[in-house]
Amino acid sequence: MRMEIIGGGALGLLLAAKLAASGADVKLWTRTERQCRLIEAKGLTLLDESGETVQRPAVQWLGPEVACDRADGRGDSWVVLAVKQSAIGEELISRLRGLAMVSGQGAIAGIVCLQNGLGHLEKLAEGLPGVPLYASVTTSGAKREDERTVRHTGSGGLWIAQKAENGAGDGEISEKAQKMLLETLRKAGFETFLSNDMEDRIFQKLLINAVINPLTALFDCLNGELPNDRRRYALMEALYQETYGILTAAGMKPNSGSWDGILEVCRRTACNVSSMLADVRAARPTEIEAINGAVSRLARERGMRSPLNDAVTTMIQAYN
Repeated sequence: MRMEIIGGGALGLLLAAKLAASGADVKLWTRTERQCRLIEAKGLTLLDESGETVQRPAVQWLGPEVACDRADGRGDSWVVLAVKQSAIGEELISRLRGLAMVSGQGAIAGIVCLQNGLGHLEKLAEGLPGVPLYASVTTSGAKREDERTVRHTGSGGLWIAQKAENGAGDGEISEKAQKMLLETLRKAGFETFLSNDMEDRIFQKLLINAVINPLTALFDCLNGELPNDRRRYALMEALYQETYGILTAAGMKPNSGSWDGILEVCRRTACNVSSMLADVRAARPTEIEAINGAVSRLARERGMRSPLNDAVTTMIQAYN
């Protein structure tokens, strides 16, 4: 079974490196030709608890030629979409069609989506009819040191669930393909599970991202620095309380440990630059609309107020 990893960010590089190290048939698709050529020439460096290793997964640029690349018609391949929400537009969906379909026949078992926030599955379902889509949440940590180097900063779980039926095909084949996916990821060192409470896991991760990401970006601080100042701490707590109330109204299960969980994430990833802060520093589009913007939309749909989520969304948008 082939694993096709879309995106050369931290998680994409980590997945490609760990899968290659386990002997899996893996191809990494980069969004720039430059990154593709660097990895092609020098390999992909993985830094983890065992030291430094260089892996050499197959690598290709996600360029215009993708549409005619999949002539093999393999039906046992999985695509893992490891790009940010902001990267999911018509151009990328067009490239995914090239990967997913060969002469009208399904060429992959499904697409596993690793995005933060809400809205991406609906967008993908609309643009990729007939392709099985899977939501996923991971607690694994990764830091991209440069275009061909990734540091594994923390082991964690990976939960997967078919979110949109969107053309699941034969049930027996689908079940076999899912089993192969889990076995491949577990062999690579990822604790992987099929989840029956994915909506709640998505909400819980959204809660964490909605508090940490925009505030680290606004205060230009590392994750661990965020709660160390009493004024930042007070703002964190207020944003948490507002977001928690909205998400529980939207269907998230109440969890008395959620606040302590956010503080633990700050502690465990103390030296990390959040993805939103990295985007602001690099003048790239952020995921603010899919995170705090999504919380604000959930509030409006329920006749609730969301002044803090509205405010951080507006302030981060000013950087874009």
